Amino acid sequence: MSSANVIEIFSSIQGEGKYVGCRQIFVRLADCNLNCAYCDTDFKRAEYCKIETTAGSMIFREEKNPLDAAQVIEIIKSFSGEIPTQAVSFTGGEPLLHWQFVREVASAVKDFGMKTFLETNGTLSDELKKILDAIDIISMDIKLPSVTGKFFSVHEKFLQTAQAKEVYVKIVLTGETTLEEFLSTVEVIASINPKILLILQPVTPLNNVRAITAEKILTMQAIALCKLKNVRVIPQTHKIIKLL
Repeated sequence: MSSANVIEIFSSIQGEGKYVGCRQIFVRLADCNLNCAYCDTDFKRAEYCKIETTAGSMIFREEKNPLDAAQVIEIIKSFSGEIPTQAVSFTGGEPLLHWQFVREVASAVKDFGMKTFLETNGTLSDELKKILDAIDIISMDIKLPSVTGKFFSVHEKFLQTAQAKEVYVKIVLTGETTLEEFLSTVEVIASINPKILLILQPVTPLNNVRAITAEKILTMQAIALCKLKNVRVIPQTHKIIKLL
């Protein structure tokens, strides 16, 4: 039985991307292999995991870390019995750093008839291959060099693997986003499959990261639509209505 340092487990709406507004159960795992300027999540390891007492209550109890897969499976099962749920989201941090744990929990989730949803930065393609059969939906967040200081050629390899499943790509746009880095990323997506959905997410300003202008958002969508079939602009809706 595998275990992992889990930050929190709760039921809420998916606030980003293709499934915005859908009810999901979130399993947020500690640790990340990137350090993005706009990150709004404390992904450092915690002594205790915060677990919602009942689905959607926003009242939490604490459980000492690490949690083993069986504990998390039982929590998910209880939440899904309280409220119909579209999927269980494995998020972080970067959940693929705990791929054995994710695989074990996700496999059990599928066994009792729920969909599994992976939120990932799309840099760990070898780990993705190890859990691909246990995942239904992949939300791949491509981080641009203007927020990480790096460009990851591994994104292309990851997306090649991910397209075996339902996958969409999300790019967070900031005031620092350049047309050059954006176009390079769009071309990578288009070279793999121009039908892959691209979500453009205007940044929620944080840590001195500047917001992007409306004019620049529309320009970037127009550029992307010349290469890809489906490009949508969707902000972080859970931030607007002050949900987890």
